[in-house]
Amino acid sequence: MDNSSKNYLITLSVIFLLAFIVNNPVLISGLNTYNVVTLGARPDGVTDTSKVFINAWNQACNTIGPSTILVPKGRYLIRYPIKFDGSNCKSVDINFNIMGTLIAPTDYRVLGNSDIWLSFESVTGVSITGGTLDGKGAGLWNCKLSNMGNCPRGATTMAFTNSNNVQIKGLKSINSQLYHIVFNGCNNVKVESASILASGNSPNTDGFHVQYSNNVAIINSNISTGDDCVSVGPATVGLLIQDVLCGPGHGISIGSLGKDLNEPGVQNVTVKDVTFTNTQNGLRIKSWGRPSNGFVKDVTFQHCNMVNVQNPIIIDQNYCPHNLGCPGKASGVQISDVIYQDIHGTSSTEVAVKFDCSPINPCENLKLEDVKLTYNNEEAMSLCVHAVGSSNGTVVPQSCL
Repeated sequence: MDNSSKNYLITLSVIFLLAFIVNNPVLISGLNTYNVVTLGARPDGVTDTSKVFINAWNQACNTIGPSTILVPKGRYLIRYPIKFDGSNCKSVDINFNIMGTLIAPTDYRVLGNSDIWLSFESVTGVSITGGTLDGKGAGLWNCKLSNMGNCPRGATTMAFTNSNNVQIKGLKSINSQLYHIVFNGCNNVKVESASILASGNSPNTDGFHVQYSNNVAIINSNISTGDDCVSVGPATVGLLIQDVLCGPGHGISIGSLGKDLNEPGVQNVTVKDVTFTNTQNGLRIKSWGRPSNGFVKDVTFQHCNMVNVQNPIIIDQNYCPHNLGCPGKASGVQISDVIYQDIHGTSSTEVAVKFDCSPINPCENLKLEDVKLTYNNEEAMSLCVHAVGSSNGTVVPQSCL
């Protein structure tokens, strides 16, 4: 056989091999890839795929070494709550490569009392790349807003509990019934290039909620929702929020804290390079007006831009919804060592800086540095109650510390 014939056969073999790989996606990422379509999922948005996703997880979980759960383009109905349990996994490197959309049932009552739609518990080394989660929450929002009663609380779209080394990149979550994504009892979490979207009047649809967790980073993400863009609960240590667009929504909130008497504190939180647009609050710390041994300390708010924000800088230690359980009681939460540096933009109310602290535990060592906030193109106002601190550089409105 001459060389030209050999080259022809080699070229033909390569073409057949490439065609085989394209038609068998399991080979794209190696033998440890579990394609939900190959396992029986129909990407038609109608057929329930809950059991298929559990099957794919179980196979990936029992794989020694890295594994991938591949979700090709299409719409996948997950009708029932799913728990991805990692307590007995052999693999500590499982990637969800989502190219399609996972959708909840349109009838909000199916998941409304389920707490969590997609739950990851005791997992290690799980990453989620791409994809869209559609919580179909509009029906429940309407129920709650109509005040007709008998509405379920709603399901959080996705939650990680007691999990380590979690990465999320390029994920989009829309129309959650309740919170979009929650981290509870987690260590070493990184969220990057996420997109959160819900109506500005959708109740309790926090973008991210973090509590009892260490070393969590939320960066380069867009959050538009009906509640807090990011809410921070007790026992959060080492949280970074950076390069985030927030709005509409209720801003970034540490708290509410101090609902319980014995509650771990929040410390080492950094919020930087965040733009708030048409939000209810900007940088907020809030605690219940009731006894507690909780605390907030070592917090840095830096390089943040406010665009028509109702309360750009606010500490509220008299939080008490419906005036139940705390009337006349002072917050026991101690707030200290909080820095506001290079915070600028516009307030939609006259009081742009409000420190309303506890009479029994005044806020200590608050620092304002290079702050410029205006109201209707004029200087805004600041208000301090039981707050102690200092100011440096240009501070507008004039500091009341």
